[in-house]
Amino acid sequence: MCLTVFLTVGVTYRCPAPLIFTPGEGWSYETPGSAGEWLRDRAEDQYTAAKDLYENKDFKTSLKAAKRVIREWPFSDFAPGAQYLAGLTYEAMSRDEKAFKEYQQLLDTYPTSEHYDDSLNRQFAIANKFLAGKRFRLWGLIPLYKSMKKTTDMYLELIDNGPFSEVAPKAQMNIGRAKENQKKFAEAVIAYEQAADKYNKQPNVVSDALYRAGMALLMEAQTAEYDQGAALKAIDIFTDFMALFPDDARLEKARAHIDELRIEQARGSLMIARFYDGKKAIDGALTYYNDVVDILNRLLNDPDHPFAVEARDRITKLKKNNPSPASNENTETRS
Repeated sequence: MCLTVFLTVGVTYRCPAPLIFTPGEGWSYETPGSAGEWLRDRAEDQYTAAKDLYENKDFKTSLKAAKRVIREWPFSDFAPGAQYLAGLTYEAMSRDEKAFKEYQQLLDTYPTSEHYDDSLNRQFAIANKFLAGKRFRLWGLIPLYKSMKKTTDMYLELIDNGPFSEVAPKAQMNIGRAKENQKKFAEAVIAYEQAADKYNKQPNVVSDALYRAGMALLMEAQTAEYDQGAALKAIDIFTDFMALFPDDARLEKARAHIDELRIEQARGSLMIARFYDGKKAIDGALTYYNDVVDILNRLLNDPDHPFAVEARDRITKLKKNNPSPASNENTETRS
């Protein structure tokens, strides 16, 4: 009796969204009256159907149609186009990680495809979204977290795909920016130096790489308490930048950054001088107070800078309160 009722209901009730099973794709719901309408018997027709569905913004069905071309006719002339369309469709659905992988599949499987360069460009655009703060998806579903590490991996994969492509130098530079976002300034400098070295025949890349390396070191110097090695290296890099690219529009900025770095040097020396001063290590304190005065007087011509004023004041007081042994001997001799 129950079976009869079930069969009767099953026959008479019109399901609003038929559940369709497609080999290799699994189960999915389709709009009433359209179940299976996207299926075609020839690769060309299936690819055309996928493109039409994409143009009509039926992205889910377009993706299934494109995937069917790839699965059923992987060696046909239409498979590379279908693979590229799969990437575009995932992008249209804001599934950028999936899209990146689809483009990677094209680059790996169809390296002679006319869509090769386009796929590299799409990968670059996707990685840039994550560099700008787009969130990666948990389990591929829920936008949850930002990751400069995963973003860097995307750029590295892109560079590996086409090390001398149009976007590869930009990708290498953006690895440096990703490292900066992580506050890993030393690693950012390495990334920029690699860009300058690898793409040394491209002056625009080299100039940008040197300037960005200098900026990364400037940021590192600003976070250092005592160690001013980053400031010294940054000054060297900005100096090289100015010598190699004297017509660059950023020349005056580079000069200003060098002055800024000199002040960072003075600040670092002042911090060390205060440390020795507090420990009553007079010789060490005097050495570093003198460094402060030298940097601000000789290199910056700014004797009235607060750092210089403080350093000169402490030098005067320390010398007054702690005359050198040589001075004592001379005094005793004269008396």
